[in-house]
Amino acid sequence: MERFIRLVGRDLRLAQRHGFDSLLVVVFFVIAVVLFPFGVGPEPNILARIAAGIIWVAALLASMLSLERLLQADFDDGSLELLVLSPVTLEIIVLAKVIAHWLTTGLPLIVAAPLLAVLLNMNAEGFGVLVLALFLGTPTLSLIGAVGAGLILGSRRGGVLLSLLVLPLYIPVLIFGVGAVDAAIGGFAFKAQIMILGGLFLGTLALCPWATAAAIRQALE
Repeated sequence: MERFIRLVGRDLRLAQRHGFDSLLVVVFFVIAVVLFPFGVGPEPNILARIAAGIIWVAALLASMLSLERLLQADFDDGSLELLVLSPVTLEIIVLAKVIAHWLTTGLPLIVAAPLLAVLLNMNAEGFGVLVLALFLGTPTLSLIGAVGAGLILGSRRGGVLLSLLVLPLYIPVLIFGVGAVDAAIGGFAFKAQIMILGGLFLGTLALCPWATAAAIRQALE
């Protein structure tokens, strides 16, 4: 556990040194959401109806901006090979990197989401569900993204390839995340959508570190 905490702290320190990258994710998220009222018009009823979809799509795209650097920087400078040779299993190393990635990208998106929901005139009944859905959905995005980041190691034009790999896998999270918020706003039960998001999170938590570790071993051979 101590080594695991040190690995998370290491990645957080590295992210702090490149703080602009984390800030860029939040800035992109805010700009993407703010642009929608200019595109669809300032009509409050229209914005309120599509607010959940706008926020989720923007969060999904913003989380993808930092996926390439999740493993690529350590791969380029040789740190990843040293981590593989360390006593800690590679799956635990991957999980530590995913947690650090979520803390520097997913968590700021969750903090910014309610403010942007106010901007889009979202009904107050959806605020709590939006935060809860993002709290379950953003770690799932990071876990799935880690698999894509492992598969593109050493490839040219990795950013484009990464998008093609992970975007189809993000769709279930997007559907149920938006569905939970819309159900809460409409006065319907949203427990099923939240439970599915939780199931997706637990499933990816069990499978994605193993798949990412296998991809890393393949890239280093």
